[in-house]
Amino acid sequence: MGETIRDAKLFKDMKIEDLIELYGSIHGFMASHIYEAIKIIKEFRKGCDTRILSFTGNIAATGVRGIISQLLRERIFNVVITTCGTIDHDIARSFGGKYMKGFFDSDDIQLHREGIHRLGNIFIPVNDYGPIIERIVHSILRELTSGGSTNRSYSVKDIIWEIGRRIDDENSILRVASSNGIPIYVPGFLDGAFGTALFTFSQFNRIPIDIFRDESELADIAFRSKCMGALIIGGGISKHHTLWWAQFHGGLDYAVYITTAVEWDGSLSGARPREAVTWGKIRESAKNIVVYGDATVILPIIAYGILFI
Repeated sequence: MGETIRDAKLFKDMKIEDLIELYGSIHGFMASHIYEAIKIIKEFRKGCDTRILSFTGNIAATGVRGIISQLLRERIFNVVITTCGTIDHDIARSFGGKYMKGFFDSDDIQLHREGIHRLGNIFIPVNDYGPIIERIVHSILRELTSGGSTNRSYSVKDIIWEIGRRIDDENSILRVASSNGIPIYVPGFLDGAFGTALFTFSQFNRIPIDIFRDESELADIAFRSKCMGALIIGGGISKHHTLWWAQFHGGLDYAVYITTAVEWDGSLSGARPREAVTWGKIRESAKNIVVYGDATVILPIIAYGILFI
């Protein structure tokens, strides 16, 4: 038996910290999970030398991109594991790509005829996506490989940092990561416009890329960390890669999931932390919580609690 649930009351001019405390009082059902998620992340922020932010690329196409950059700028997290989509959207938006407010129930055939990609309820003109990414990536690769020098090889993380150093956008995830020495690992780096740009450049030029160096760094992180905590947003390869390397640490010491996926289809995306315990990816003693909901709604609240309470 726990504490007695107290009826919540709203009041005029209440602050976000008041709302977060209100969630603790409401308790049922995801309200308490948001409240606990903030407590867990604040605890591992203070106590863990490795703090991983894992997320899928779709949210980098939204305004949440700025919040992710803010969390990295404040070094709440010091390792990023994400998908190729994050690199794509960050490059496109940093170099002038226009991402516009749209709607889910659109005429997709008409959008296609007008040259507009739809990502949920976000509209992206074709010329503001792929062509920008290819142009920028090819330009930077030419700069890095100019003179035909093969004395240095680059990891995928290195190339991402090199792109970040050339971005003049304070909301850029790549810029903030590179300027703060935060590695961005993209295990599925070929699965998007960034990876395709690497491929097309390689058809006419030699790119000295060491594709295993990122994995070597992740191995070192896993084996050397005294404590590992992670905020895992969404599922797929970014979630799996985070958990996969955590098992070589003996499992995450802290884990917070934000997801809309369910476990009943046996997918990794929907699997809860307790399943990861059976794989040794999360410790039996780990503090963990799952928050079910849209990350664009949930993350701003959690981020405020981490940053300002």
